[in-house]
Amino acid sequence: MSPLLHAQGLEKRFGAVVAASAIEIEIQRGERVSLIGSNGAGKTTFVNMVSGYLKPDAGRIALAGQDITALSPRAITRLGVARSFQIPQLCPDLTVLDNMLVANACRDRRLSFWQPARRPEAIAHADQLLQRFALAEHRSRRVAELPGGVRKLLDIAMALTGQPQLLLLDEPTSGVSADEKFPMMATIMAALGQEQDTTVLFVEHDMDIVQRHASRVIAFYAGRVIADGPPAQALASDDVRRYVTGELLA
Repeated sequence: MSPLLHAQGLEKRFGAVVAASAIEIEIQRGERVSLIGSNGAGKTTFVNMVSGYLKPDAGRIALAGQDITALSPRAITRLGVARSFQIPQLCPDLTVLDNMLVANACRDRRLSFWQPARRPEAIAHADQLLQRFALAEHRSRRVAELPGGVRKLLDIAMALTGQPQLLLLDEPTSGVSADEKFPMMATIMAALGQEQDTTVLFVEHDMDIVQRHASRVIAFYAGRVIADGPPAQALASDDVRRYVTGELLA
């Protein structure tokens, strides 16, 4: 089976800092993959290259066999790649529903500039996603009034409006209290469970969340992949214990 995502020989430097070095990754359709590593290890750089926000200095990225290396973020989105951000990208003065409708209008290739975003079918689709992400009660609230965890959920729900092939979640539980993060991640994964055709890559620092929700773990250190496999196997590797979880300090 050909992979949905194939990164070959990716290289990226910022001056003397190596953010990606000889990255070789294949992601199959339907996988739930967690990207782990300390701050600056290269996780977000990889996500940014896949989504077009950064261009690699060398290497190639293919989506379903199509080379997307040089494409713009918008062009990559149109091919079925969506993402959320560490800091949710929302319109604070609009309601939750209107944010969903704006996201849908931006991703719907059938729409022209002159077609209204508030179409009955678009509203129905938005309401379905809001229900799945436990956001229906916030439907008419302005985003500026929402707590941080609810904004995170909305950002991810908005990313799903275009029914993407590949969903990239950059630290979905960051900035959320310890009491909130586990229920929130459970809500996210339950909602994504209805998207069997959507492949998910999520950046995460909490190893309990990784073990609960990932079917595969890819660990980064100094711009390199140091482990790749099922959670128990990847998290038990000496390199991950030394450079990621800090269990081997010698």
